[in-house]
Amino acid sequence: MQDRGGGTMAGPMYRLRHRRLMDIAPAGASDSGHSSGHSNGMPIMVSILVVVIVCTLCYCIYCWRWRKRNAVRRAQIESLRPLSNSDLPLMDLTSIYEATNSFSKENKLGEGGFGPVYRGVLGGGAEIAVKRLSARSRQGAAEFRNEVELIAKLQHRNLVRLLGCCVERDEKMLIYEYLPNRSLDAFLFDTRKSGQLDWKTRQSIILGIARGMLYLHEDSCLKVIHRDLKASNVLLDNRMSPKISDFGMAKIFEEESSEVSTGHVVGTYGYMAPEYAMEGVFSVKSDVFSFGVLVLEILSGQRNGSMYLQEHQHTLIQDAWKLWNEERAAEFMDASLAGSYAREEAWRCFHVGLLCVQESPDLRPTMSSAVLKLISDQMKMPAPAAPPLFARVVKRVSGSEFSLAIKSDTTKTHSVNEVSISMVEPR
Repeated sequence: MQDRGGGTMAGPMYRLRHRRLMDIAPAGASDSGHSSGHSNGMPIMVSILVVVIVCTLCYCIYCWRWRKRNAVRRAQIESLRPLSNSDLPLMDLTSIYEATNSFSKENKLGEGGFGPVYRGVLGGGAEIAVKRLSARSRQGAAEFRNEVELIAKLQHRNLVRLLGCCVERDEKMLIYEYLPNRSLDAFLFDTRKSGQLDWKTRQSIILGIARGMLYLHEDSCLKVIHRDLKASNVLLDNRMSPKISDFGMAKIFEEESSEVSTGHVVGTYGYMAPEYAMEGVFSVKSDVFSFGVLVLEILSGQRNGSMYLQEHQHTLIQDAWKLWNEERAAEFMDASLAGSYAREEAWRCFHVGLLCVQESPDLRPTMSSAVLKLISDQMKMPAPAAPPLFARVVKRVSGSEFSLAIKSDTTKTHSVNEVSISMVEPR
């Protein structure tokens, strides 16, 4: 077709159609890009939403568990408040903070498994020792109540004296008399201080511990088994007189019972009687065994622990029994004594210590018999039988530490205070 100018109409029509196509094309491309962007954005939004929901749920669970834990703790604290009926003074938290200078580092005496101990001075000038149970302490409300009620009822010159307790907010604290010389192990196993323990002092400490244990077993209104007698739980006053402390693991015994079996073994290896460590059976004779180990440690100035086992390939009590039978007891005595001790008195203590660590509980003396043997030079004592046969533990892959294990006919084993037992080589 041609226009009046002789030209065709294809050119204008083509240009019009081309323009329309150009107008449509960007719109289509834009819609496609928007659709693609929308499809890519959806997974991101869903992922963010899922993360927010999961985080919210985790936070809610955390808050619920935190409130539940606090509710249990508050219930435990509230259950301890009736302790005021035991005639034990309840001290307020503010006065303890003032006495210890807000538990300053300068007043910290040490730290055990249950928490730190601080020195404090009350307004009147009286010195106190504050045992502050940490939130992560192994000693819970039951053990705390046990220790408070026990010590409140026990009064003896060879037991540490409890002055009061504090149960306020989330705090659980015991307030003791302050003993300036701290614990026996600080002297006994320190070569710089062991010289301060002459023979008369050591003999007095042995006899004082024996009398304190006799009171717990037979002479108090309760029959108490300590279950954790060791050098660090014997405190020394300003005259170096011993006082037994830390009754968190102690148990009151029924008069008609001779022994108790428990599935939960507590205490310290090296001081544990074999029947208790291996089978969970404890009695007054378990404490007697611990006392015997302590006597031998006081005589030798050596700790019956993994370091001794690693160095000598056998335990301190085995070494003591061997030297006694070979009539070489003098070689066992602490070198810091430099031979300055009464031979008959020392040998009597040595003999009693070996009688207390005999493997069979039936062969061990009671504490009343042990005290008589210690103070009388007229009593005829039987020859001590062998102590329990300990075993040497092979070096572990991760290190060279040795652990104590006890060889027994039973196949039961208990690991206490995170001490591992593995690959035993019997001696």
